[in-house]
Amino acid sequence: MANREELAIIRNARAGQAAAQLELGRLYLFGSAGLPRSLQTALHWLERAARQECQQAWQLIGNHIPLALAQGSAAALAPWYERAYDDGSVHAGLVFAQLVLGGAAEAGAAPAGPKALRALQDAARAGFPDAQWLLARRRDAAPVVQLAAGPAPALAQGWLRCAADSGVAEAQSAVLDQAWQAGRFGDYLARALPLARALVRTAASHDGVHRLAPGDIALLSRVARLQDGAHGAGQHDGFQHGLALAPGEPLCFWELAAAEHDRHAQLAIGLRCARMGVDGRRVAGHGAANFKKAIRWLSLAGEQGLAEAWYALSRIYIKPEFSQRNVGDAQRYLERAAEMGYRAAQLECGHNAWRARRENENKDVAAVYWLQKAVAQGCAESAAMLGKIAPRLATPPYVETGRLLAGQGEALRAYPLLGARLELAALFKLSRAEALLLDVPAADHGHCLVIDIRASYGRSKRRLVLVDTAQERHALDRIARLFEGIDCGPSGPEGNYRQRLYRLRTLLGAAVKGGEDGEGPAEIGLAA
Repeated sequence: MANREELAIIRNARAGQAAAQLELGRLYLFGSAGLPRSLQTALHWLERAARQECQQAWQLIGNHIPLALAQGSAAALAPWYERAYDDGSVHAGLVFAQLVLGGAAEAGAAPAGPKALRALQDAARAGFPDAQWLLARRRDAAPVVQLAAGPAPALAQGWLRCAADSGVAEAQSAVLDQAWQAGRFGDYLARALPLARALVRTAASHDGVHRLAPGDIALLSRVARLQDGAHGAGQHDGFQHGLALAPGEPLCFWELAAAEHDRHAQLAIGLRCARMGVDGRRVAGHGAANFKKAIRWLSLAGEQGLAEAWYALSRIYIKPEFSQRNVGDAQRYLERAAEMGYRAAQLECGHNAWRARRENENKDVAAVYWLQKAVAQGCAESAAMLGKIAPRLATPPYVETGRLLAGQGEALRAYPLLGARLELAALFKLSRAEALLLDVPAADHGHCLVIDIRASYGRSKRRLVLVDTAQERHALDRIARLFEGIDCGPSGPEGNYRQRLYRLRTLLGAAVKGGEDGEGPAEIGLAA
């Protein structure tokens, strides 16, 4: 309860006396024997005194009233912080800048006064982490004014690093993300490893009850990946950081991140349980492999979209030492990894499909499909294999047929189907018999053409031709639309092979040796 002297101060303050308002604000600001400490009440009386040009009042506001309390009345209170900054208070300048620039720093859109920027810079140079972080964000969002020598991005990075070194969590996270994205893994590990170890200690002190934030989970996973790679225990190698492993690392990082559903950590734990790499090869480790536990972790990682996990599962299911070995399950997981874009799985799917063509000749279409996917990701082995499976034949019988299209536009206009066949021969290097007899809609498999005319022309062989470019794909779609709903067999409108060949000869009117169909030596000028 207020004493007699304090009651007199309260009466005088209510009467409008500036000195009493200042003193009452000071009492509530620091607390007294009779009055409790109340920042909100202190601000009320100090602001009333400041309105009467009381210098000490705005100095107390600038130095002791925090930003959180001032933000509710930013427009009204900013002038008092500005005056306190003019009197030399760096802390007041920081709050003034935060009130003026806080929204602009977040949005990067609103212009700010040079005075607020100078106040922010003074606070940053004085070592206030919040000022460094705010200045770094503002410079990243919209460099408004040159605050010092050097380019704006470099200044932003400098303030960002200062804020991170001062312990601002947001700044530390931003610096780490930049290092990770830029591939500066040594710098990342040097900064992140102490934070990761602190997270492990915090989790241990809470007996597993403590939940980690998403950023902390990602930090643990990344640190563990770098440690595994640097020491040859995982799939990410080549990072030289010179930091010694503590006992239990990186396993403790993996376990914490995996328990919080980080897919990379789940993959790493699964591989450790299986004592193998992603490719199925055994790695050094103590104890026997626990495939049951490995399958559980790898399945969790795969369900979160990690293709390597499905590929690793396929390796487990074909291991002879695995008691539940199942080739069908292995193939299913392999195809799932391939569908998600894992290059090694796509290559193996291509190999498997190509070997299976002995039982089902149409498997070569699937082989080409998977190999093309792998080639798109830069797999040289797939490219070499594709060149053998589906080559573009360059011998005269396959090249000269397409040349018949040149100069025959008027003659072929009355026979659009024949003209389309010759265009197809020019695009995909088809022989005369292939061009005239191909069932175009049935041959088109999207990624390739299946050239198979053995039912009508016994001397031919089944082969594949790749659809390599977007131009070829568009042309093939246009040609295929011409043949929609048309019987391409001998009973269709084009007739049998001899009728089609006769029509072609008649239109072209050539006279050189034939031979592909066993006819006279001087009847047509078409290459075989």
